[in-house]
Amino acid sequence: MLTSNTCTSCRAFVGKTRPFPMTDFCERTQRVTRTPIKRAFTIFILAAVCAFFICCSSSGDSKQSRAQAAGPRTVSVATAPVKRQDVPVYLSGLGAVTAFNTANIKSRVDGQIMKVNVREGQNVKQGELLIEIDSRPFQVQLDQVQAQLSRDQAQLRDAQLNLERYTSLIPSGSIAQQQVDTQKALVDQLSGTVRTDQAQIDNAKLQIVYCHITAPFDGRVGLRQVDSGNIAHASDANPMLILTQLHPIAVIFTLPEDVLPAVSKRMQQGTLEVDAFSRDDQTKLASGKLLTIDNQIDPTTGTAKLKAVFDNKDSQLWPNQFVNADLLLETRKSSTVVPTASILRGPQGTFVYAVNPDKTVQDKAVTISLTQGDTTVITSGLNPGEMVVTDGQDKLQRGSKIEMRSATPAGGPSGGRGVAPMASPNENAGHRRAAGSTGASATGSAIQGN
Repeated sequence: MLTSNTCTSCRAFVGKTRPFPMTDFCERTQRVTRTPIKRAFTIFILAAVCAFFICCSSSGDSKQSRAQAAGPRTVSVATAPVKRQDVPVYLSGLGAVTAFNTANIKSRVDGQIMKVNVREGQNVKQGELLIEIDSRPFQVQLDQVQAQLSRDQAQLRDAQLNLERYTSLIPSGSIAQQQVDTQKALVDQLSGTVRTDQAQIDNAKLQIVYCHITAPFDGRVGLRQVDSGNIAHASDANPMLILTQLHPIAVIFTLPEDVLPAVSKRMQQGTLEVDAFSRDDQTKLASGKLLTIDNQIDPTTGTAKLKAVFDNKDSQLWPNQFVNADLLLETRKSSTVVPTASILRGPQGTFVYAVNPDKTVQDKAVTISLTQGDTTVITSGLNPGEMVVTDGQDKLQRGSKIEMRSATPAGGPSGGRGVAPMASPNENAGHRRAAGSTGASATGSAIQGN
């Protein structure tokens, strides 16, 4: 702050040059001097407030960290028990239903259809009459040929008698040998004519049989193409009806060529079972037996065709129907199984988080023998009765405290195929198959497990 002496000197100095108001100059000098002091004081106050809040926050965080360190956090996880049970090993392939026998019923003679004895969709037995064609023209031909046969037989008998007479006269020399030979040739000629007549009779009878069309095997009648009164021709391209055998019925499906040795080996030991499932791979349609393996592999796909036979008593399978076929390769007895969701993979290999009695977890290394759907068979690392974590493993480490929620049992409704050994064969396949699961992974593991 400027003193009075200073102000006097200033006024004296300024007065020597040019006059100006000294009061304004002193006030301005005082304001310039006070402004930095106020600004510094304000900044100091703000810094103190910020430091106070930072200290409080750090203190709270430190307390929270110390609290968390003092007590471990509990993690909510899903668990499931380790079980021992029989595990069927299935090989899955895509297939199509094929009729065991199919016949296009056509006429073998020309004539008018007199009667259609079956309905569309009717089940018929082998030998049952299906269609009748007018047989009267063939009956007339039969009568004509039979009359011709009678005439030729009479001529043959007369020629045979003359031959006997001529033969008896040879010793006496009253007849030439040439005449005897001629008569013998006539007898042979008439014998041939008689046999021709007999063949014509048989042919006429056969045409009459063709007029009565019967079922060549047990089957189901399809949609007919003709009605009574139509004229049938042996040269017609379209069949009068189609007969299909549905009981039994066949399914042709494909499997990779790599599994054929195992399948062939099992076939030598006994008959293999095959299950047919619907297009959505959830509903079991029928159970059958594996019949044979095709004699060659398709080089473009690397697969082979297999044929299975189904009784199809409830008519669940229809020709050209798309199905998923499951071939039961083997059943592994008393296997230790866990849900596939519990399997984790790390630098040291596969492992699971096992639940300790004090509700903490411990990582255990396991050896996998077979993975099929939502079920995994292990050979070492766990014992039946232990509990494993199936969900929430990403938040766990060794010794973590857990809180168990509803468990997902191995082989339950969401389990893999063939994991419900107590289920009856007629139960819905949804209790046995995993949605969206394929037999490819199971196939490879199954073969390796052998």
